[in-house]
Amino acid sequence: MERTELPVAVFDSGLGGISVLRALVRRMPGEDFLYFGDSANAPYGVRPAAEVRELTQSVIARLYARGIKAAVIACNTATAAALPALRETWPDMPIIGVIEPGSRAACEASPSGDIAVIATESTIRSGAYAEAILRRRPEAQVRSLACPLFVPLAEEGWFDGPIAEGVVSRYLEPLFEKSPAPDCLVLGCTHYPML
Repeated sequence: MERTELPVAVFDSGLGGISVLRALVRRMPGEDFLYFGDSANAPYGVRPAAEVRELTQSVIARLYARGIKAAVIACNTATAAALPALRETWPDMPIIGVIEPGSRAACEASPSGDIAVIATESTIRSGAYAEAILRRRPEAQVRSLACPLFVPLAEEGWFDGPIAEGVVSRYLEPLFEKSPAPDCLVLGCTHYPML
């Protein structure tokens, strides 16, 4: 079988990447997709970058051996930790991460350039979003905040109710109480839109 006839792989550390898969299916209805959520090792956001890189490399190697023509790394943490290494390992295959598109969208959506980024601890620690945003808009002010409890809430299916609302408020209220408040919020983890 020609590689062009193979499916596009969508990889995430768990359930969050399903939102990316849905968007891809809407935009590319003629493509076949293969989704891999590594729930056995989730959450990735609390792991060291080297471990995330190793886990991601291992999954993409298995998917490549199975037969895929491209890979979408839907996990922001895996994108930050592993994307350059993945592209080096498989230079013949398109590998797309989510940080560049998210940063581009934030830069285009923010009238003032005051952009808040919420993500996992590992993604925030990497500085990948701030770097990508500032490459596009050097004058931007980027406020980054790790929200580590969002992933477990999403994986448990606790999308609303007093527990979820309390956790979201606890993280986000201080970010938006300061004046001026950011005019754009990047949800830098595929689990976060579930909340």
